[in-house]
Amino acid sequence: MADPMRIRAAAKDGVTEVRVLMSHVMETGQRKNAAGETIPAHYITDVEATHNGKSVLKAQWSTAVAQNPFLSFKFKGGAKGDKITVKWVDTKGDSRTDEAAIA
Repeated sequence: MADPMRIRAAAKDGVTEVRVLMSHVMETGQRKNAAGETIPAHYITDVEATHNGKSVLKAQWSTAVAQNPFLSFKFKGGAKGDKITVKWVDTKGDSRTDEAAIA
């Protein structure tokens, strides 16, 4: 399983800003290893963020996203102490879910 995501969320003036750092190899399937063999594709395909169980962001990614991707977004609402949950799924069916409280 992948390392935990680093999630930071802060609410100010009715808007919540969320910043997420995900640990993932994000391999495109186009690179070759030292032996000249193609490295199989392995990247995050779906990301969803929820605020107190309600979806506030859904994204579908492809190979054009860098290793250990950083995601930042804002949404209206959210108060200190509310929970933000972020989940991703990758091409191998692996997934990771982490949560943080809004500061």
